[in-house]
Parts: sequence; structure tokens; C-alpha cells
Amino acid sequence: MSDMIAEDTAEPTATRPVVRLRPKAEARAIRHGFPWVYSDELVTDRRTQALAAGTICTLEDDARRPLATVTVNTKSKIIARVLDRDAGAVIDRAWIAGRLARALELRARLFDEPFYRLVHAEADGLPGVIIDRFGDLAVIQPNAAWAEAMIDDLAAALAEVTGVQTVVKNGTGRARGLEGLPEETVVLQGAVTGPVAVPMNGATYMADVLGGQKTGLFFDQRPNHAFAARLAQGARVLDVFSHVGGFALACLAGGAESALSVDASGPALDLAGQGAAAMGMQARFATRQGDAFATLEALVAEGAQFDLVICDPPAFAPNKQALQAGLRAYERVARLAAPLVAPGGYLALCSCSHAADLTQFRNASARGIGRGGRRSQLLHTGYAGADHPMLPQLAESAYLKALFFRLD
Repeated sequence: MSDMIAEDTAEPTATRPVVRLRPKAEARAIRHGFPWVYSDELVTDRRTQALAAGTICTLEDDARRPLATVTVNTKSKIIARVLDRDAGAVIDRAWIAGRLARALELRARLFDEPFYRLVHAEADGLPGVIIDRFGDLAVIQPNAAWAEAMIDDLAAALAEVTGVQTVVKNGTGRARGLEGLPEETVVLQGAVTGPVAVPMNGATYMADVLGGQKTGLFFDQRPNHAFAARLAQGARVLDVFSHVGGFALACLAGGAESALSVDASGPALDLAGQGAAAMGMQARFATRQGDAFATLEALVAEGAQFDLVICDPPAFAPNKQALQAGLRAYERVARLAAPLVAPGGYLALCSCSHAADLTQFRNASARGIGRGGRRSQLLHTGYAGADHPMLPQLAESAYLKALFFRLD
């Protein structure tokens, strides 16, 4: 990062390439705020095909009228992403800093401490870019080719706007594969000496920002952790797909009698244990490593009962092709978890699959509870926190659902 203060990598708008929508493409959607152009909507002649992944271009409609400034990646199904609705916008470090400053202003209003999602991709005007902040450290996920190409500008602007001392690039995950980008995690600035302690909802979480899932912690569940904690006073809690203790530690902070975290990852459970120890609650906390479905079945066979059971699995339906299989998996989770809830207790079921909408997920969950032999009341529906804003024109940006049931 020694060269991060070098001149910006932006190209002059007068000389940058022009790409054009096909005649039947919906230019109105772009004008109204939709941020993507799919590969079958763009004219892909040899000139366009020769563009390097992440090239900044001017997008025109089929009548050659300028629409927006976009970034193009012909290797991706999302061939163009709107960076700015101004077709003459200069995409440089100053432009990035402006977007970051706007994102920071919102988070500063929402949170007393600097632990949050700072940038939520298209919803914050930085397509394909995720930035999570952990105090004076931040993790960038450059999941689009333009962000990969401008990573030095992103990191420099991030340090300038927020004052963070350490910047990590987490270049892993399915989204980068869809963009044709390699996997790579590196420290761009500063140093990482170990897990980062993160205060949230009265609990302490330990985030592995170099080797953990995603950026090391899931900030999106913050309001749902808080709601679960309201139900947890004096309760025996089971947290399945726990990761680093998300719901379990929040419930302990909320007065739970005990909490058991279940996850397939030993390192994640070790971090959960460290979090419980940092809270002084290790005596009320236990872990169980193993496959979630097998562990649920084993707990039923053991006759275990809990006052509050939370299941927060990974995305079972990451795309439309996986939807039906994903809904069956969500139903199975509900069916296996329901018998573990003591009469009058609570069951929380979560989905981070954008392909499964709320109605589909709610129906699958209700079917599973019924097949598990229980009757239920739906008490509360939760979503991602406000540091994960939704772009109204992009349904994919509203992915998280959390359903809280009371079981007879």
C-alpha cells in the first residue's frame, strides 16, 4: 500500500468506451434506478468483447442517448453495472470518497460505536462492493471487476474518509467466481494480530477477519439478535448454525440461563467460546460441533428441550435454480427443530436466500413446524439492520428474513 497515494486510476470521460443497449432492452428501468444490465441486453460486438473486465464506459440507449456511467465485465451475466446516473461522471478516488462519506453519515447516525456494515454494494452506490467496519479496521470485499481494478483507490479513500488504520481485502466467495475473479485475502494497510473483539447488543463477538466466513462477522442479524434476547430472559437457548455465537451470545447478554451453540466449524465455535469468556459467561455457554441436521436429530433422540431455539442456516437457495431444493431444506430445518421447543417456547427461523421470498420462506417454515407435530403463532418478522439498506429497484438487496414463532 506504499503507492496508495499515487494518482487516481480514473480514465477521462471523453476517451472512454461507449456501450449500447439492444433495441428491445428496457432503458426505462435504468433511468428509473435499476442498477444492472444483463448480457442479453447489451450490444456485444468485437469492440465490446475486447474490453478488459471492469472497464468504465458510457452507456447509451439504442437511440445513442447517454444513460449512465457503467462498469463492464463481459465475463459476467451482469455485463454492466451502473456506477453513476450521470453519463459524464468521473470515476476516481474523489468519487469513491464521496460515496463513502455518504455511507458513513448514515452509519454514524445509527450507531454509537464504529462496528457496522459501512457499504452495502448497490444500495450504497458502490456496485459489488461490501465494506464491514470493525473499529479502526475495515474489510473490503471487491466482488465486481471494477472494484478489483480500483482496489488501491478504494482502500485509500476508505482510510481517508473513516480514519481506519487497517484495511483487509477479502477476495473470496461465490460472487467473485461469477465475475471471473480469483480468490485472495490480503492485508492492504496496517496489520492484523488476531481476532477482533466486536461489541454488539451487549455481547462480545470475536471476528476472524482473515480466515472467517465472509468478513468475519454477520452484522445483518443485529436487530434479530436483539429481538431474540428479549425472549431469552431465564431461557435455555439452542443456537443452530451458530457461526461465532451470533444469537447465543446475544441471548446470554439478555439474561438466558444457558446457551448451546451448534456449528460444523470448530474454529467458529472456538471464537464463540472466546466471546463468551470475554463476557464472563463461559459457565453458561456450551458448544457442539457437527452437521446441523444430524445434531438436531440427535438432540431430539436425547429428549432435549429448550425454551428458545434459533436456526440461522446459510443460503439454501442462492439462485432460482436452487429454489425448490432450498425450500425443502428450510422446511426440514423447521420440522427437526420444532420438537426441541418446550411447550410455550419460541422458535426463530432465518433465511438469507434472496431467491426465496418472504411468503415462500414463511410457508415452508409453517409446513415444517406442522410436520414436526406443533402448532404455532407467528410473533415477529425481522429483516436486516439499517446498515444493510435495500435498493428499492433491486429485490436481491433485501435478502434476510427472520421469523419468530411461539409453539404450543
